[in-house]
Amino acid sequence: QVQLVESGGGLVQAGGSLRLSCVASGRTWSTYAMGWFRQAPGKTREFVAAISWSGGSEDYANSVKDRFTISRDNAKKTVYLQMNSLKPEDTAVYYCAARTLPIATQTESHYGYWGQGTQVTVSS
Repeated sequence: QVQLVESGGGLVQAGGSLRLSCVASGRTWSTYAMGWFRQAPGKTREFVAAISWSGGSEDYANSVKDRFTISRDNAKKTVYLQMNSLKPEDTAVYYCAARTLPIATQTESHYGYWGQGTQVTVSS
């Protein structure tokens, strides 16, 4: 079993930055790929970023590429999402997810464990 707890969300002005953190429990977490997804009001949940178990491979949605950076610290069992140049359209609940395989994907159904989400609000 893996439990995920996100933090770091909040209210920020457009152009600002936030860093989300996701702390995991579970002995084999370091072999899991990790992802971040988000869900805006009235919209379906969408892929944001993912990272392989080793951190050697990253993937991003086109909408956040060059603005967001995913990283992980396996010793701390933590995955991060650094969000820069935030836009109002980035407003959403952000979810951390774990996949019990080492390769990252964009497919929501490939992730078996989810956090409770953290709210990010970007004002214009």
